Amino acid sequence: MKYKLLGRSGLKVSELCLGTMGFGTEAGWGATKEQSFEIMEAYANAGGNFLDTANIYKLGTSEKIIGEFMHPRDRDYFVLATKYSLLDNKTNPNASGNNRKNMMRSVEQSLQRLQTDFIDVLYLHIWDNLTPIDEVLRGLDDLVRNGMVNYIAISDTPAWVVAKGNTLAELMGWSQFIALQVEYSLLQRTPERELIPMAQHFGMTLTPWAPLAGGALTGKYLRGDFGRIKEGSNRLNERSQSITKEVVAIAEELGVQASHVALKWTMQQPFQSIPIVGATKLSQLQENLKTIDVTLTPEHMQRLDEVSAIPLGFPGDFFKEEGVRLNNFGGFYDKIEKR
Repeated sequence: MKYKLLGRSGLKVSELCLGTMGFGTEAGWGATKEQSFEIMEAYANAGGNFLDTANIYKLGTSEKIIGEFMHPRDRDYFVLATKYSLLDNKTNPNASGNNRKNMMRSVEQSLQRLQTDFIDVLYLHIWDNLTPIDEVLRGLDDLVRNGMVNYIAISDTPAWVVAKGNTLAELMGWSQFIALQVEYSLLQRTPERELIPMAQHFGMTLTPWAPLAGGALTGKYLRGDFGRIKEGSNRLNERSQSITKEVVAIAEELGVQASHVALKWTMQQPFQSIPIVGATKLSQLQENLKTIDVTLTPEHMQRLDEVSAIPLGFPGDFFKEEGVRLNNFGGFYDKIEKR
């Protein structure tokens, strides 16, 4: 396992992040505590140190299982990321949202479930369109200054909100977001319109969730294994099938699994990207870990980029049009430089 710096920080995390949303058997699915322990042990033995969870996952069971696993082990080896925002109880109207009251309550309860004194990376889970961003940033900075949180990050939030937040934090001397978690895969490339360019500008690492598009990019839907997917899902449409067929074709050329190709595509982007790979079975983790030994050629990347390309909309596509490229104004700039 190789390690990367997370955003504009000195925090070293493994190139694959272990997603733990399936730790716990609530709602009739997921990994038992024993299976979860087995998965985390194998991940750590492979050099993995980056765990992703949330207060809402399995109604807190995911955090509890992680806490029980880490308690007798070296806590400092692991980089533990969790989240706040979504409803985790129905006791009061402030038991959800981005507000400071919910933030402090959620973090205190997460620390108890995780059996730790600090959270390495705390994400705002989803933007609520209610709380002022300065309230969020000031609260998160207080958590960092109090030693309860080491770094802050943000998930599922409009690019303009994140940009405003990091700019405000820089101005005020507060902690800035170092990672951005969004859905990103060969089937979901819309973050390339605004979110990813914004993250690049601020030096934030992208941590894609659903990098395999719920398993669609493994090719299982092409084989008729529809599982729990809903009829009419975009992951079953003609475009998704065309993309998946290309993934499968490249996998066959390389002698690897389709999942390895789809994951590696997210890892070989020209920006810092660490995909989150979930597992409820040890075999799933073991299969995903093989991705680190796979390399896609420039030709493979081009084929995948072309088959999955999306319109960037305005102004992205406008900038690409002939005659609008910035270097076409070179003559104008030459005149300015000569003055």
